[in-house]
Amino acid sequence: MELLFYWFPAIVWMAFIYYLSGRTGEELGSMFPFIKDFNPGHILAYFILAWLVLWPLRLNKFPRPYLATFLLCLFYGISDEIHQYFVPTRTPDVHDLLRDLLGAAIALTINYFLVMRKNRKQAGE
Repeated sequence: MELLFYWFPAIVWMAFIYYLSGRTGEELGSMFPFIKDFNPGHILAYFILAWLVLWPLRLNKFPRPYLATFLLCLFYGISDEIHQYFVPTRTPDVHDLLRDLLGAAIALTINYFLVMRKNRKQAGE
C-alpha cells in the first residue's frame, strides 16, 4: 500500500497528460486561452513527470533510477504521440517527443546535482 502512495502522484500526472493529449487543438485553446504556444508545455509536463517518477524509484532504492525514469518518460512520450494520432486535429510529432525528453532530462539533471550537493554536505558534517 505504501508503494501505491508514492506512485500515486506520478499516475495522476500521467492521466492528466493523457487527458490533455486527447483534446483537440481547439479544445486546448479554449481551456488555456492565455497560452498561444504549447511547445513549452511539453517541457514542463515531462519535467514534472520525471520528478514524480524519480521520487518513488529513489525511495525504494531502485537500481539506476535516473535511467529508469528517463526510459519511462521516453516510452510514455512515445505512447502519448501514438495516442494523438487518433485525436482529430492532432498528429504525432517527433519534435514534441524531443521536448518531452528535454523536460525529463532537465528535471533529472537538476535532481542529480541537488542530491550530490546534499550528499557532499552530509559527508562534510
